Amino acid sequence: MFSLYYFRHIFILFTLNIWSESLDNFNVFTNEALDYLESRYGPYPEKLRLEMVDKAKEMFNFGYENYLEHAFPLDELNPIFCKGRGPDHNNPSNININDILGDYCLTLIDALDTLAVMGNVSRFQEAVAQVIRYVDFDKDNVVQVFEVNIRVIGALLSTHLLIKDDTEPFGKLAPDWYEDQLLYLAHDLATRLMPAFENSPTGIPLPRVNLRHGVPVNPVSTETCPAGAGSLLLEMGVLSRLLNDPVYEGYARRANKALWSFRSKKTGLLGNSIDVVSGKWIGRLSGLGAGLDSFYEYLLKSYIMFGETEDYSMFAGIYKSIYEHMRQGRPNCNKGVGDHPLFINVDMNTGSVYNTWMDSLQAAFAGIQVLHGDIEEAICTHALYYLLWKRYGVMPERWNWKTLSPEVAFYPLRPELIESTYLLYQATKSPFYLHVGQEILENLNKYTKTICGYATVHSVFDMSLEDRMESFFLSETSKYLYLLFDKDNYVNQHFDKYIFSTEGHLFPVDVKFREKPWVENKTPTVPLSKFNISEPTCEAVDSSKKYFLPLKSRYLNQIGVTLGIQEY
Repeated sequence: MFSLYYFRHIFILFTLNIWSESLDNFNVFTNEALDYLESRYGPYPEKLRLEMVDKAKEMFNFGYENYLEHAFPLDELNPIFCKGRGPDHNNPSNININDILGDYCLTLIDALDTLAVMGNVSRFQEAVAQVIRYVDFDKDNVVQVFEVNIRVIGALLSTHLLIKDDTEPFGKLAPDWYEDQLLYLAHDLATRLMPAFENSPTGIPLPRVNLRHGVPVNPVSTETCPAGAGSLLLEMGVLSRLLNDPVYEGYARRANKALWSFRSKKTGLLGNSIDVVSGKWIGRLSGLGAGLDSFYEYLLKSYIMFGETEDYSMFAGIYKSIYEHMRQGRPNCNKGVGDHPLFINVDMNTGSVYNTWMDSLQAAFAGIQVLHGDIEEAICTHALYYLLWKRYGVMPERWNWKTLSPEVAFYPLRPELIESTYLLYQATKSPFYLHVGQEILENLNKYTKTICGYATVHSVFDMSLEDRMESFFLSETSKYLYLLFDKDNYVNQHFDKYIFSTEGHLFPVDVKFREKPWVENKTPTVPLSKFNISEPTCEAVDSSKKYFLPLKSRYLNQIGVTLGIQEY
């Protein structure tokens, strides 16, 4: 059993460390620049906050209503030509499309709990009815296990749990005719994914499955990544406990343990791609971004959700290895001299520099740091990605920290930066993060809004657009922006009662998910009462700190000058 030391990391929004009081004695930047930053990100007017609540809701509604008008029942909206998009049946190898789209009204499903959180009860009930009427998973389509799990199964389970909540925190969501149909759909879909697990000799699931026919005898690819194979436990665990069926959680746990067993014994790190059949690493890159990001996230969130100590043991091990081998820059985020902290991509076996780029998915790591209680570190991580957004107007998909330029220039409306912004605001209540959120929202409207939705930015160099609005724009990007500004929302007033999946779906942290209804030889779980919900073991943030920059102005200015941001 782990000591109570580990419990301080959970629900850290109530147990934050006091920020450093002292200023360091080096004068690199002008007082004028520093004073500007203090005023630029100062107290946030209440009237403006309320305006931003409305604008965030308008953003979601504009995307959602146009999807219904121009694309439903297809999976996605093409927001430039105002048409729907489904799988590319003419080109089965087009995995950029076919991994995600499966002829199952994806955007409608993914948006369900955002409708609930925004309090649009009538629209929510209409959407649930449409899902039940139109969605059928008996399709001859090959989809990616990871994407279907987080987008579809996660949305169905989250929405089912919101409907079944007798306290009705978001209004009377339950239609009179509801009889657990969304749970049945989630069960059906999860069962269709099981061949990916059953046909794996290592326990790591195959990356893709045909929803009707399962996995072919000789699959086209047996290559997967830790994020794809190891970000299934939150949804599968909830499903198993709702159904009293250990199979789904069991397979997801087996996958996590298998991935963990193949980590480097020298560094403790994992690579970014692995062969499912042999267990041999194909890609040795180890970092915080694509291929690995949500694996770390789900080890911690699964521990929060289910209380299984083995989940935290794995998370603590990999988190320690990340800091030992990836973190560069000055030791302390908010004091001392040196380069701004940065997590780099390394070789999983040696810990040496693998390449000099970072990707936009890494912006989510600040949110993991918040959940783990490393607020100062989260502040530093977030600041770099925010100023990258500021430098280009939106976030380039991949940026080279050596050449200080984008390597992959598109931006597909990703939510990771706004997710971390939201979590840091919940943790600190610093108005800095409201200013950041406003800037993100305004830039989305300025650069990505089209005649009938929001489009992918093809290049941050000229802000040209691509005709695609992925479903996560409504399930995550819009949701986190709305919640950032809606301080009175039930989620924000009871933040310790919920956790967000990697697709932004809302799950209640409930004692019933700490109890397995089946009997097995299991690792001990931590009772929910043991977590720091009402009695923090760390000092809380001094309220006076909430009205200053979370990252001292000289350090914020340091990043801005390095990136060439003119106002810095």
